[in-house]
Amino acid sequence: MSERKDRRAERLERRKEKQRLEWERLQKASTPWERFRNNLIISAKILYRNKKAFIGFIILVIFLLMATVGPMLIKLDTTTDYMGRYQLPSLSHPLGTDYQGIDIWAQVVHGSRDVLTVAALAAIFTIIGGFILGAASGFIGGWVDTVISFVAKLILTLPQTPVFMILAVKMNISNMFIFAAILSLFGWAGLSMQIRAQILSLKERDFMLCDRMMGMSNRYVIFKEILPNITSYLAINFVMTMYNAILMSVGLMLLGIISYKATNWGAMINMAKQNNPGFTNPVGNLNIFAPVAVMGIFQMACIFFSSGLEEIINPRLRET
Repeated sequence: MSERKDRRAERLERRKEKQRLEWERLQKASTPWERFRNNLIISAKILYRNKKAFIGFIILVIFLLMATVGPMLIKLDTTTDYMGRYQLPSLSHPLGTDYQGIDIWAQVVHGSRDVLTVAALAAIFTIIGGFILGAASGFIGGWVDTVISFVAKLILTLPQTPVFMILAVKMNISNMFIFAAILSLFGWAGLSMQIRAQILSLKERDFMLCDRMMGMSNRYVIFKEILPNITSYLAINFVMTMYNAILMSVGLMLLGIISYKATNWGAMINMAKQNNPGFTNPVGNLNIFAPVAVMGIFQMACIFFSSGLEEIINPRLRET
């Protein structure tokens, strides 16, 4: 039994050594294009080796295609057809039809564009705001750090959902950029505190001390030294912020606070609930379960992909 374990450990060590040598070979590139290409090859191999991350990546690509190409391939006929109401799933209607006889799958596909666009914009605003404020707080320090930290902690103590509801009602949101900016109001606070902690830790490293002694500019230190070391935080937060933004946006539309297209996932659930009170019609429940299931699959993909994303960005995790 011990000999078998020793042979297994030896094979594992040989495999790790082979991967290490291959990564070193790929990283030796003379031009920026070769370095970019080699980094893509390394990332693809890590993703393929991490089965969960690979599955999550494939699912996210499918969602991206569904939001961009899907509406062009799958036509949505919004004509009311009472004779075709509440049809069971079939080849022509993969998820059946709703209370108006409209195809549920087509609604899910067409609604994905607005939902994912708002979520992506909210994630972008969150990452930009969190990085700028977190970097200023940790790198500059002093009264800047005090003010930003106080505001971030204050925002983290506020109840998110009631604040979002009040802002949505008062501002009468109809622009997705404004909606995304509102959704990012709470996300930047936690991210900025994480980045601040990372920068305070990095400031004591030897390479940062060398940069100060050599008189490097703040711009060089932030973008050449600090940013590469916190990229993993930014990338993982981007993916998870997208999912949280989807939940919040769909929730607000489910409550009817924000008026959006009828194909939006939240609006689909809202209308299905109104036209099928008490869930008395089992077939009518598909109009509710379809967007909920899609959001659950998206959440699973985000979690799976984040695990592999951290391994790609942090080389130290590749040795474990």
